Amino acid sequence: MKPRIVVAGAGIGGLTTALALLRRGIDVDVYEATPELRELGAGLQLGANGTRVLTHLGLRAEMEQIVCPAAGKEVRLWNSGQRWKLFDLGEDSVRRFNAPYWFVHRGDLHRTLLEAVLRAKPDAVHTNKFVTGYRNTRDGITLEFADGTRAKAAAAIGADGIHSRMRHQMVGAGKPRFVGIISWRGLVPIERLNEDLRRPVGTNWVGPGGHVITYPVRRGELLNFVGFAERSDWTVESWTERGTVEECAADFVGWHPYVHEIIRNVDAPFKWALLARDPLETMADGRACLIGDACHPMLPFLAQGANQAIEDAVIMARCIEAFSDDIPQALRRFEALRGPRTSTIVRGSAENAKRFHNATLADPQAGAAYVDREWEPERVRKRYDWLFEYDAVTAPLDIDETTAKAMRARAGDHAVGA
Repeated sequence: MKPRIVVAGAGIGGLTTALALLRRGIDVDVYEATPELRELGAGLQLGANGTRVLTHLGLRAEMEQIVCPAAGKEVRLWNSGQRWKLFDLGEDSVRRFNAPYWFVHRGDLHRTLLEAVLRAKPDAVHTNKFVTGYRNTRDGITLEFADGTRAKAAAAIGADGIHSRMRHQMVGAGKPRFVGIISWRGLVPIERLNEDLRRPVGTNWVGPGGHVITYPVRRGELLNFVGFAERSDWTVESWTERGTVEECAADFVGWHPYVHEIIRNVDAPFKWALLARDPLETMADGRACLIGDACHPMLPFLAQGANQAIEDAVIMARCIEAFSDDIPQALRRFEALRGPRTSTIVRGSAENAKRFHNATLADPQAGAAYVDREWEPERVRKRYDWLFEYDAVTAPLDIDETTAKAMRARAGDHAVGA
């Protein structure tokens, strides 16, 4: 008999895990802390490593109705607007990595995943269920909720985010570190903007002490804006804290008029502080296991947070299917497979902040030479190709400790920060 699985958290990682399990005929229930599931956040970049999984789960046609296919990515200087092509996407991504690269609104992706889960199992998602902990037993695991109820299963997957209660029980609360950067996000109706800002490309404006990321979402109807500025006076880690256009603009004084055109047209800017956390050495505890931000939260400087949660989901489902008669072994296998890759990406994301905010960019001539060097095509390929090439759908599950050590070594060789 196939096991029953419970998932804590109905975010992108939790819902993708549920869908991957249901597609394999494995029963699953998802428990979400909030009273209702709402559209949160703004834009996401889904690389080939993420879109490959969504296609595998049967969502390609639905996703194509809501995404903006990416034509490419570019780097621009903060004050002059000088432009460098980072890499082609579109058909180039399909040709090189056998999967597309998409820009998508987080809420649109979440809704698509939720609808797919509910089609497969209409009563799969339970809201207003705040997980307080878990209890391993000899033949199962019990999730415990704040309302006094419990849910028993063969395995419990913690997809409950950066403030995970399951992680707190498993390894402790940990001490996140404020990295001295405040982040701004907002959405702008695309018709409000200059024609040059409407192109289906991802743009990384780099400058001394900050950078700005923009790309279109929701079929190209909205421009997603994320601005990062080095500041020490705001340390609140929240995605729902409203700021003002004036405060946001003040963090980018002297930046190109296009950047300020975008900021002026943001209806509701939100701000949050960036906190870094070290990768966990332990993801599994008996029949409990963590995925996504619960175990490897990463700074948003490689655009891999959602992609790694999606990868986690299908690897988790494959491990449970392959080792359904020994769930603790399945979760240990997941940990061995995912630890090296996700830890490397966490470290690489942190390193990219130094590249994007380098003080050299303040000087016009030296700044241009710096971009020429740091975003030289071969360096870009070394930095990104290994991310997109990974196939969570077909990656081997059968590894021993020697192989696991080799995987960790190979992951360490990738010069994400080079």
